[in-house]
Amino acid sequence: MLIIKNVTKSYDGVKKACDSVNLEIEEGDIYGFVGHNGAGKTTLLKSICGIIDFDEGDITVLGKSIRKEPLEVKKQIAYIPDNPDVYESLTGIQYLEFIADVFQVSQDRRKELIEKYATMFEIADVLQNPIQSYSHGMKQKIVVISALIHEPKLLLLDEPFVGLDPKASFLLKEVFKEMVSRGTAIFFSTHVLEVVEKLCNKVAIIKQGKIVAQGLTEEIISSQSLESIFMEIAKES
Repeated sequence: MLIIKNVTKSYDGVKKACDSVNLEIEEGDIYGFVGHNGAGKTTLLKSICGIIDFDEGDITVLGKSIRKEPLEVKKQIAYIPDNPDVYESLTGIQYLEFIADVFQVSQDRRKELIEKYATMFEIADVLQNPIQSYSHGMKQKIVVISALIHEPKLLLLDEPFVGLDPKASFLLKEVFKEMVSRGTAIFFSTHVLEVVEKLCNKVAIIKQGKIVAQGLTEEIISSQSLESIFMEIAKES
């Protein structure tokens, strides 16, 4: 599904935000990505979806390179950033219709999915209101729905649970499970290590741009918690 091969990125030509990163995310994976602030998580996520370029290596989704075939790759993915930047002058429904148009979602299918997710996340009654009137949590929900309505093969998320209330967080986790049962792959960064332990079948830990641990979650955590492992790695020079 997603193959990240020897990806290196530096913003200043000296310090490497990502340093020869290699990862493979397969169909049906819920893959957690953890690391301290500035470790390189957001840089890698933005590189995968083509927001920023990288210096070395390659990233492919379903066999297509984000560098060589960016439009083909972007048709298959959705990205939810840590800060829900949206066109706030639009109403919620206008924004969702715009995203559905971009991804050429049929009228019937978009209506079905918008109704499903707007009802699920309890924002159906505010879809006619300007997004600028939404709370942070509501903006996060509209961005989540916009990422789901074109049914991506790969879902990328940067701190997806920030700003969501406990009920919405629970529902999003249930949506994740439903998606991976259909073969979608999910790759997300988070500081909530407990979520990774309970939800993700695989995990990678990044430190100073390098992957220092990766694999099946149950094998990584073994007899201790992910928090303990993360703290041990953080102490190492």
